[in-house]
Amino acid sequence: MRIVIDINHPAHVHYFKNFIFEMKKRGHEVQVTASEKDITFKLLEKYHIEFKNVGNYGTSLMRKLINIPLIDIRYYRLMKVFKPDILMGFGSIRAAHVSFLLQKPCINFEDTENSTEQIRLYLPFVKAVCTPSCYSQDLGKKHIRFNGYMELAALHPHYFTPDPAVLREIGLTEDDSFIIVRFVSWAATHDVGHKGLTLDTKRKAIFEFEKYGRVFITSEKPLPEEFEKYRISVSPEKMHDLLFYATLLYGESATMASECAVLGTHAIFCDFAGRGYTDEEESRYHLVYNFKLEKDSQERSIEKALELLQNPQLKEISRQKQAILLKDKIDVTAFMVWFIEGYPDTIDIMKNTPEVQKQFG
Repeated sequence: MRIVIDINHPAHVHYFKNFIFEMKKRGHEVQVTASEKDITFKLLEKYHIEFKNVGNYGTSLMRKLINIPLIDIRYYRLMKVFKPDILMGFGSIRAAHVSFLLQKPCINFEDTENSTEQIRLYLPFVKAVCTPSCYSQDLGKKHIRFNGYMELAALHPHYFTPDPAVLREIGLTEDDSFIIVRFVSWAATHDVGHKGLTLDTKRKAIFEFEKYGRVFITSEKPLPEEFEKYRISVSPEKMHDLLFYATLLYGESATMASECAVLGTHAIFCDFAGRGYTDEEESRYHLVYNFKLEKDSQERSIEKALELLQNPQLKEISRQKQAILLKDKIDVTAFMVWFIEGYPDTIDIMKNTPEVQKQFG
């Protein structure tokens, strides 16, 4: 089978890397296409995944709209050469559009409810949209729900073993307490018109958290000079190791909050919209705590973080919660492999007997 996997964000590298390795091992030919976003290319290179650069949509909404047809054309030319049997992506507009032109199936994965414009642009052209079962919207007859989180595709224990060597790089041991603070760029299409945590909130959070351990910041955008001393210096492919050993994550990234949940680290997630998966990770597993961006909610987010940090058994408790989560959820990479290799029969199987996915637990 000739498979195309389209990547438009660093997180997508993690979502699909184990699938790529496994499908190649099974003898399939895999073509990866990618846009440069933050550290996407660096991650692909670190994992020795060859890829075709298809260009960048830009940061402004107008630039994105202009670039969609231009990148579609470029993508079509690439696909005419590769001749795929099936295309895949995470919310990929170009893979969906070009699959329609080539009369080849496209399977998109999705977990972001407020990506409404993006979903409208690809939904008519795909054969299926696979989302976590906790996804709060109904995407219609093409919607397939799986009992997992996208982050489990990379971080399920079948694939991920934390390496404590990352702690030595920053002068820590496994017994040390440290807090990771995450800021995002707010440049995604679904973030248009919104801003994140205020500078005052960021400053207060860092000041208060330092009473409980070292503070490290990871940010998609430039930091104010006063925060530079907190910037994480480890290479990006080691971030999951760091999240595993962290005492707490605080910030604006839903993906990183969910990564912490499946790794057994508590997280505070602040956003204007929220996500179905972080909501479930709070209501069912109490590993993520969700807050909005109004002033009082930002203040409460810091209060909740401090409440957690005051518990000397916090890390032990988080590991117990993680064990329950992992018992409930499936190996998402194994599900992907089964779903794609068995397509199109697997669409009807998942619709008629969704319990079949229990085999991937």
